[in-house]
Amino acid sequence: MSNHSVAEAERATPPESARGSRQKSLTELGPNYKWIALSNTTLGMLIATINSSIVLIALPDIFKGIHLNPLEPQNTSYLLWMMMGFLVVTAVLVVSFGRLGDMFGRARMYNMGFAIFTVSSIFLAITWFDGSEAAIWLIFWRIVQGVGGAFLMANSSAILTDAFPANQRGLAMGINGVAAIAGSFLGLLIGGVLAPIQWHFIFLVSVPFGVVGTIWAYLKLHDTGERRKAKMDWWGNITFAVGLIAILIAITYGIQPYGTSNMGWSNPWVLTGLIGGVIVLAAFVIIETKVASPLFELSLFKNRSFTFGNIANLMASIGRGGLQFILIIWLQGIWLPQHGYDYSRTPLWAGIYMVPMTIGFLLSAPISGALSDKLGTKWFTTTGMAITAGTFAALIAMPVDFDYWVFALVMLINGIGMGLFASPNRAEVMNSLPITSRGSGAGMMTTFQNAAMVLSIGLFFSLMIAGLSAHLPDAMFGGLTANGMPNAPADGIAHLPTVGILFAAFLGYNPIREVGGQALQGLPQASVDHLTGLDFFPHLISDPFHDGLTAAFTFALICCILGAVASLFTGSSKDAVDSPETVGAELAAVAADAGVGTPSELIDEPRPGARHSLTSAGSAQSQVDRPRIAGRITTGDGTPLPGAAVTVTDVRGHQAGAASVHDDGSYAVHGLDDGTYTVIATAPSRSPRALTVSVVGDLVFRRDFALAGGSALHGTVRDAQRPLAASLIVTDQSGAVVTQAQADSQGRFAITGLSGGDTVAVTASAPGYQPTSQLVTIDGAPRADIDLVLLAIGGVQGSVRTADGTPLEGATVSAIGPEQTIVASATTGADGRYRIEGLTDAQFTLVANMYEPAAVQVKVVAGQRNTVDIGLGVSQKPAVS
Repeated sequence: MSNHSVAEAERATPPESARGSRQKSLTELGPNYKWIALSNTTLGMLIATINSSIVLIALPDIFKGIHLNPLEPQNTSYLLWMMMGFLVVTAVLVVSFGRLGDMFGRARMYNMGFAIFTVSSIFLAITWFDGSEAAIWLIFWRIVQGVGGAFLMANSSAILTDAFPANQRGLAMGINGVAAIAGSFLGLLIGGVLAPIQWHFIFLVSVPFGVVGTIWAYLKLHDTGERRKAKMDWWGNITFAVGLIAILIAITYGIQPYGTSNMGWSNPWVLTGLIGGVIVLAAFVIIETKVASPLFELSLFKNRSFTFGNIANLMASIGRGGLQFILIIWLQGIWLPQHGYDYSRTPLWAGIYMVPMTIGFLLSAPISGALSDKLGTKWFTTTGMAITAGTFAALIAMPVDFDYWVFALVMLINGIGMGLFASPNRAEVMNSLPITSRGSGAGMMTTFQNAAMVLSIGLFFSLMIAGLSAHLPDAMFGGLTANGMPNAPADGIAHLPTVGILFAAFLGYNPIREVGGQALQGLPQASVDHLTGLDFFPHLISDPFHDGLTAAFTFALICCILGAVASLFTGSSKDAVDSPETVGAELAAVAADAGVGTPSELIDEPRPGARHSLTSAGSAQSQVDRPRIAGRITTGDGTPLPGAAVTVTDVRGHQAGAASVHDDGSYAVHGLDDGTYTVIATAPSRSPRALTVSVVGDLVFRRDFALAGGSALHGTVRDAQRPLAASLIVTDQSGAVVTQAQADSQGRFAITGLSGGDTVAVTASAPGYQPTSQLVTIDGAPRADIDLVLLAIGGVQGSVRTADGTPLEGATVSAIGPEQTIVASATTGADGRYRIEGLTDAQFTLVANMYEPAAVQVKVVAGQRNTVDIGLGVSQKPAVS
């Protein structure tokens, strides 16, 4: 082994004082550890998401098994919480559990989640009593199961990001994402097969996998990232949980009937939950800006990839979140009965007929994840969202009684689009996070995703109910009376809450048999058979259902388009992911070795300090003497910048430290406490750079800066006659502001820190003049010169007074142009003065209105001070000066 390899191996192992008992470096764990981490986390995500959907398809058998009718008004809450309790809990807790992973070890928290999930699955499977008590028991343990699922979801992505090198994370995230989304569809199939045999089996099937996964995770998973020593943000946790729970519960009850309304959005309790939840979340945001160790690291949103990646993920989750429910209703309530499937068999076949979507996702997600590692993520995520939006348009155009091959093709393409988006999006967001924030960052991302799922269910159901309510009552009344039912009971059935019809179809019940009740008993048997057969209800609801379908899928289409637009603003590129360096190798770099490593803007991980930076346990340096942040300041070609300076600010913007730069470009900042800081590098005639770093433990964090610039832009600003003191803004080709400057009284300005080859727009503006812009290409020369000429715009000002000279406040002064039209107006202030801007060189008539109007004429000359005082009630002469 070479000396360099030996040194690298030594540096790859953090000092024992900086590690926990279950914390090891990737060098110690070996090259195969990443595949162990991937296989275990994939198993965890698979069983978690299978259990999130397995209940959906098994609900009819569960409620039959516990002898409870979920369509009775007093039991609807049990139905909703059985469906959505798991999602609500994971949405609320996943960020907190991600933060716990950052603090106490991601592998440890993940392993705890596996254990909780397994125990709760056992208690769900051994439910032995009936009625509402059984429903409450199941809901309680589903919530506990959600707690375990939150631990798994919050830490699996962070474990993978720690274990895999940057150029393989997309593939790893893709495989993990396949398991997550495929699990939701596999749950439908597994539940459809097992529930008719024995509904307890749907929970029991997870137990052996949970036991194996828990033991396997305990023995094999280790923490390879760095832990952050921090206090739990209790106020942040409480306000976030209360606010989000209030909103999600309000959405849950908003789709239930209230009074005479089909939905409960006017229910005072629902409104209180929504408004109160928003207020509490606003308080949560304020709290997060004040505490030392916030639950939500709001500073992460300064990272463009993290922000727009999460916006895109939120839009995608809302767009596709309710799709599963709408398709189940479409297939179970209409299409399958129309094609001869009995209602008792529709849940299983609905899952089978949606398999093409799963196949599309399974095909595209790993491929897009692997390719995005080499080609960048932006175009995969954008294209994926655009394709998904196109499939929603196709579903809108599709007749309710479709040809299955067309439906299967659209589902396949929909799955391909979602797969193209999901893996690169997750990799983009996770790659943008510093190592000490990966748990909380992944938790934040999963929170947006899970909350969006609950939100989308409420929104999709609301849009479906609104669409159905417009025409379903009349269609239902006409169909029932045409088959012999008296008007009174037919009218009562027709005006039952629409959500009951949707739930019946969703659960695979015969809707007319469920809502008809006693009204069917007085009809001839032939009429009863027809009304409760497989033809009547599907044909009756087809046209009204298409109205609701159009509204729901149009909303989904808009969300996907917004997700595609947001994806365009993510920042991953090929250059950013080409480095084959693993996380372990990144951790091995020495902070004081200024010449080692890649540019710091491509490095998010902290690196253990060199051996001369960290002394032995018996002679540790003091906090003040030990460097906390170190690196180099260079030009773009690597030349040191000894004239540069480094400033460090805390999260509140206060200066926390500073350092000068040595002749070789190196710097070191001392005396920082653990926390998150912004490091700013500046140098004369160079564009400043800033990076965020989280300082923890006995580590030296490396941040290198390559400062662009070296070229200066000089020039003057003037009008047709004289120099102007104007303001200047410089923007790049994307429209982003590069810098600002001010021309002096002689119109002269100088803009420094520009890079050769850049094309920028220089815009000058001054009061009374039209702004002007000029494109300038910096050719790399030390100096470039331009001349900006502003064109003056005309204006008139003055005062309005009474005959005795009293100023008139609130008078309207209008300028009437040569075409006898009002071109501009102004209102006088408390001193009676007015000012009208933007007039051309022309003759205008000024009209002042308040009590008795008065009019005067004025000749406006651009660039001159045109003053006209107007008196109401006396003859006027224009006074121009």
